[in-house]
Amino acid sequence: MAKVNTSRQPTGNRPLVWTIAGSDSGGGAGIQADLACMLDLETHGCSAITAVTAQSSVTVAAVEAVSDDMLIAQLDTLAADLMPKAIKIGLLASQTQINIVASWLADKLATWQGANLTVPVILDPVMVATCGDALANGEQLDFAPFKGLLTLITPNVSELAILAGRQLSTSDDSVKAATSIAALLQTSVLAKGGDRGPNWQQDNARDLLVCRQVKGVSSLHSDHTFWLTSLRIVTENSHGTGCTLSSAIAAVMAHGFVLHDAVVVAKAYVSLGLQNSYQPGHGPGCLARCGWPNDVASYPMIESLLSLDLSLSDVDVSHKPAYAFSQIAEPLGVYPVVADIDLLQQLLSAGATTIQLRVKDATDPQLEQKIVAAVALGRDHCAKVFINDHWQLAIKHQAYGVHLGQEDLFESNLQQLSQAGIALGLSSHSYFEILLARQHHPSYIAFGHIFPTTTKQMPSAPQGLGKLARYVDLMHGELPIVAIGGIDASNLAAVKASGVDDVAVVRAVTEANSPAQAYQILVDEWTLGAGHGAD
Repeated sequence: MAKVNTSRQPTGNRPLVWTIAGSDSGGGAGIQADLACMLDLETHGCSAITAVTAQSSVTVAAVEAVSDDMLIAQLDTLAADLMPKAIKIGLLASQTQINIVASWLADKLATWQGANLTVPVILDPVMVATCGDALANGEQLDFAPFKGLLTLITPNVSELAILAGRQLSTSDDSVKAATSIAALLQTSVLAKGGDRGPNWQQDNARDLLVCRQVKGVSSLHSDHTFWLTSLRIVTENSHGTGCTLSSAIAAVMAHGFVLHDAVVVAKAYVSLGLQNSYQPGHGPGCLARCGWPNDVASYPMIESLLSLDLSLSDVDVSHKPAYAFSQIAEPLGVYPVVADIDLLQQLLSAGATTIQLRVKDATDPQLEQKIVAAVALGRDHCAKVFINDHWQLAIKHQAYGVHLGQEDLFESNLQQLSQAGIALGLSSHSYFEILLARQHHPSYIAFGHIFPTTTKQMPSAPQGLGKLARYVDLMHGELPIVAIGGIDASNLAAVKASGVDDVAVVRAVTEANSPAQAYQILVDEWTLGAGHGAD
């Protein structure tokens, strides 16, 4: 049985999410599924209804669009009082409705952007109900008016072919079609393989994520393409799956997560919903609402698609690591990160059992000499010394471990590191990066930056304690989790309360008048669980 998350965040100050979609009188899809999902993912859902359907689990008997004036009135009324953190768009019953919503959205997004507000927009191009009936009165819809307005569009296999205007016979066809749609609409594309198109792997639920850089939403993995693969859940109860997925993406983004995070969390949410689905009528049943997904096994495997000839049969969704790295049995505790050999020696003498040498300047003429000295000091003090970035030199001089950032994964030789018997620490800044790191089964994963930091240029905003708690909950003891970024005596207790295993510290020791004394104070506070509270 899948792990179901029964915890809930406080109901006050929930982020607002809009759904602009049709009503499903059967309650399994459309507005009804959207609002149930948004509530379940700890947001407050608002709705602008585009059409009323006479619908059950077995048929769509009638579709009646609301008037143009009523559609605009709903949008204007919401905008005057209930500012969204994200918007999901579902069924638009006609080309006229597409034009109306796109025009309204263009004006409103420009106004919000002028006020430095970024509102992600997720479009689920609903065309056919699960039972097979058309929802747009047979009209051929053109989504071009949404060009430049969307954060993501989420067609399934059939809708992808319709949008591309051609049959998609191979996986390459699908990649090319999704890439062309991303360019045409200037948006990211999540092409869903859940309905078993002929060019998608049958044993797995496989989605294609084509990422484009979105204004105001930075990510290390923008402008990349990925396969997201999960074990296929065999069930007929898939009514509202597309509605739920797109709503979940919007809800997760409303909590401040980047698009890549929202997609993998939403995919896990749908997987859990399918595992626990139920059948209220005679046709396909509904997804269960299982809360924020914290079962890491329900999350997808991620492949970066660097070429179009990647075989679908190459994917292993068993979550078995491709390489094996040294595992760390004892806690890392307070883990200093330093750039200076003298300081490294001071902290080792003060009792540090784990420490990292981070020399960012690859042209430093003394780089190799520093690494040699750090490794030797680690052996002298029986301590675990990690070398940041410079993995070739770490292997050459037999360092205990290497710490790499996500950007280094594509450049470093993980097989060579594994064969050297070296420990591996990996940085992560998001759910997406946690999954990428986990797939390599490192010795630990570092989460950060938790608080604002000036020690390096960061690719993302501070994670904060709320996100840290979610990440820790997801991993729940699978690997050592190290929090990093802006951590010092003033917030150490709050970080420890998240349940994280260890903490890495930089300025708290490197900028202290007495680094050794500062380190010892942090160790005492971490060990005793005491502190001075959060900032």
